[in-house]
Amino acid sequence: MADTAITVEGVRKRYGDTQALDGLDLAVARGTVHGVLGPNGAGKTTLVRILSTLLRPDSGRVEVAGHDVVRQAREVRLRIGLLGQHAALDEELGGRQNLEMFGRLHHLGARHARVRADELLERFDLTATGRKPVRAYSGGMRRRLDLAASLIGNRHGTDPEVLFLDEPTTGLDPRGRAEVWSAVRSLVGGGTTVVLTTQYLEEADQLADRISVVDRGRVIADGTADELKALTGGDRIDVVLRDAGHLGAALALLPLPKEDVTVDPDRRLLSAPVTDRMAALSAVVRALEEAGVEAEDVALRRPTLDEVFLHLTGQDDRTKETV
Repeated sequence: MADTAITVEGVRKRYGDTQALDGLDLAVARGTVHGVLGPNGAGKTTLVRILSTLLRPDSGRVEVAGHDVVRQAREVRLRIGLLGQHAALDEELGGRQNLEMFGRLHHLGARHARVRADELLERFDLTATGRKPVRAYSGGMRRRLDLAASLIGNRHGTDPEVLFLDEPTTGLDPRGRAEVWSAVRSLVGGGTTVVLTTQYLEEADQLADRISVVDRGRVIADGTADELKALTGGDRIDVVLRDAGHLGAALALLPLPKEDVTVDPDRRLLSAPVTDRMAALSAVVRALEEAGVEAEDVALRRPTLDEVFLHLTGQDDRTKETV
């Protein structure tokens, strides 16, 4: 379809006795950020490798930017960019030199590589540091430069139609993560489709237009962040007590189904799903006041993606092998 950048139908991939992908289906709309979440061993890395033509599926159909990843792998590679978990930069070279080097490795002429490098340095706000050795860059600057490097070799020196980001902000501080997020939003604003795998669920919440949760080689849920959060039962109420010793008493008196209440002694927290948010809030506050139990905070909130993730995938032990 013209409005679909990626189509995955019934894809399977096995490594020996391990079924990495087991009939996975996925559709990614053009010009959007699509998050792919899942526990260790869910198949996320295998999926990205297949989408970027680094690995062949055993069966199923995969199209990226309108081309089959098996029969038209070269055409796919001309239209995509890939940013892995670790920066592939020369520490001793400056930012501009790194970009020019990547341009030449992708068969751009010397002049074209220089022009494209300058364009990308300006675009990612790195012009002032373009001659500084990469070893002197902050984490956020490194990842912005690595992101620029993933774009430089695309055909005609234009942005890729599809960009794969595998854990793009691992190890970055909040400022560095925000810098990368801003760069990604800029790319999508220019029409690039982004597929994002991440261990930071907040990152998917911030960036992704849609999210697919992958488990045991299949997509088990797909939707917007709000749609996925609704799967856990809607709103939640959190009660933080001043004294952790009152958790048992508070649990007994709260007008909420006891089997639904989560207790976190370390945070002095009681948390539960609610249907009528305002009625629940009033009832909880009244019950605490009447019993003389002091609360430090009582708040209504939507479920986090962490809670959605655990709700959908469970908390059983997973293999630590990356597949």
